[in-house]
Amino acid sequence: MAPQAETAEALKRTPLTDVHTALGAKLVPFAGYLMPVQYPTGITAEHRAVREKCGLFDVSHMGEFIVRGPGAVDFVNYVTTNDVAGMAVGQAHYSTILNDRGTIEDDCLVYRAADYIMIVVNASNAAKDLVHISRELGRFDATIEDVSDATALLAIQGPEAARILQPLTNIDLSSIEYYHFAIGSVAGIPGITVARTGYTGEDGFELYFPNEHAVAIWNALLTTGEVIPAGLGCRDTLRLEMGMALYGSDIDDTVTPLEANLGWLVKLRKGDFVGRDALVRQKARGLERKLVGFTTDERSFPRHGYPVFVNGEPSGEVRSGTMSPTLNIPIGTAYVPPASATEGSPLEIEIRGRRIPARVQKMPFYKHGSHL
Repeated sequence: MAPQAETAEALKRTPLTDVHTALGAKLVPFAGYLMPVQYPTGITAEHRAVREKCGLFDVSHMGEFIVRGPGAVDFVNYVTTNDVAGMAVGQAHYSTILNDRGTIEDDCLVYRAADYIMIVVNASNAAKDLVHISRELGRFDATIEDVSDATALLAIQGPEAARILQPLTNIDLSSIEYYHFAIGSVAGIPGITVARTGYTGEDGFELYFPNEHAVAIWNALLTTGEVIPAGLGCRDTLRLEMGMALYGSDIDDTVTPLEANLGWLVKLRKGDFVGRDALVRQKARGLERKLVGFTTDERSFPRHGYPVFVNGEPSGEVRSGTMSPTLNIPIGTAYVPPASATEGSPLEIEIRGRRIPARVQKMPFYKHGSHL
């Protein structure tokens, strides 16, 4: 997760920036925002808290679009790859937004409510995503509203998340299945969207609500004494242990969902959608590369951008890499030829001028997340 080079003056703040500063967080530029990468507890301690108990993330930088109208379902179905028409009210799913080449403009979450659909996109892509999908609006009886700057988003994640959150909400959390949501009160504040979703591999909830309630809800959760603040640093190590893709690293507009192991998000039978024809052609001719996980027996840190070699030939670069805090081994992702994508296949990572032997490992690397 490489911080971007914006000046502090040009960066947006979330409603909780002052709170993070008071907590001693290290704030860095990320996706146009000033965001907490870690707190004084440190990335490893925050990571372990989420795996073992509960952590709290401010992810209010994410983008949210609200789609309404009689054609809302058909519109979102056309601009994303998963099957929106097959969703029940109160259900969420993961999806991708493609261009006509079939490559990924962004990955996203889609939430279907009774009278609207919410699309949640990456902060770094929100502005271009809005322009990109709005080009298709004329074909549908629907409207789209960007509510990103007015919406706060907290993620309470960990095996104890439901127990800790339950006394603060009037929603029966046990009634919310994974990738479903309900709307109710949290800390006495009504109208909060409580979704059983997350980016860590652990059980947990993402809470969407207007900015003005951010400090009150954050403080209510911290006051339980059972939640620790967690920053973007451990969010990255947690998601990589689970093999979850990061836009700008594992996926971008040069790769297709089929290459990125996201073919399960592509519902070709649902009918036409942006990028469908390109994916049909790619599927017919076969893939030339595939995203894989890898590990190595050497204690070397496989950083993003390091060269990758398969059978002595260049095979792109490390897309994501870290030393797994849970497993205590180096882990990473890279694109390799399909013939070398099976578990155990050898590859090499060039680290500081030396090629390190590595091998393909099936993802997720960590297989005991509480959401499973």
